[in-house]
Amino acid sequence: MVNRAVLVHRLFTGISQRHLACLIDELAAPWEAGLEGRRHAARGGARKRAAGAGARHQLVFVDRLAATLIHLRHDLPHGVLALLFGVDRSTVTRAIAEIRGLLAERGCAVPDRPGLRLRTLADVFAYAQAEGVELRLDATEIQVRRPPAGRGGRQAFVSGKKKQNTMKATVIADSQGRTLWVDALRPGRMHDETAARNEGIGVCFQHFPDVQVLLDDGYLGLRRDHPGQAVTPPRKGNKISPPEVHEARHRARQRHSSDRITVEHALADHKRWRQLTRWTHRRDVLPATYRAIAGLVSDRNAGA
Repeated sequence: MVNRAVLVHRLFTGISQRHLACLIDELAAPWEAGLEGRRHAARGGARKRAAGAGARHQLVFVDRLAATLIHLRHDLPHGVLALLFGVDRSTVTRAIAEIRGLLAERGCAVPDRPGLRLRTLADVFAYAQAEGVELRLDATEIQVRRPPAGRGGRQAFVSGKKKQNTMKATVIADSQGRTLWVDALRPGRMHDETAARNEGIGVCFQHFPDVQVLLDDGYLGLRRDHPGQAVTPPRKGNKISPPEVHEARHRARQRHSSDRITVEHALADHKRWRQLTRWTHRRDVLPATYRAIAGLVSDRNAGA
């Protein structure tokens, strides 16, 4: 076993001591409630012994949270974490599954709004319209393991851009590069615009007409359907356009790129967590992992 003060250091967990203390206060009660709910279902009724009776946890809540953060930050195998914390590997596996789910459900923090968190795309648009925030949206791909041969839908994960098996995440950030929302993730073969439409962005544009979203050239269909709200860079001049037209459009595209670069910075913040550089685990766990990491990054950017 390693000293717990070392394992909760920022170099291991990726977050500050103050941020860790806030997470403990926020998640301890939901974790305890979920634990009691599972025990109630297993017993088939109310407990018959007093609270606190019975065997003690081999891995207390603070250690479970620390192990999950280390796993997200550095992608250490469960067996290595079990050795560090002095427990069985299965204990670490269960602990990570529990805490990762709690972290994924938190949503993203809002700057200067303690206690307010954005969990859905409608939440983000409502916040942007109320606060006059201009949004930036982009997609990123994460390499995943190739599905077994013969399994249905195998080709859906082959990205035409990366030429790899990937899953695609759509991310929204503000002008400061602070993460506001992450979608449920889609197979890498799906187009960026299709992924955004499947999350209901068209309905959000209709219900929040004052919200503007800066996009890249992959979302031209949204600009056509929602002019003035979905803003993409100007088209390049054709071959017969005069030089001054080419120059003006080039400068306009550069200005648009400079305004939209903050969402690229947000994506880079996510990829600093090792699990999002290349995913080697079960694909159905990746969406919860990405949302958990995005929530932690948004906490730091919002001043946690």
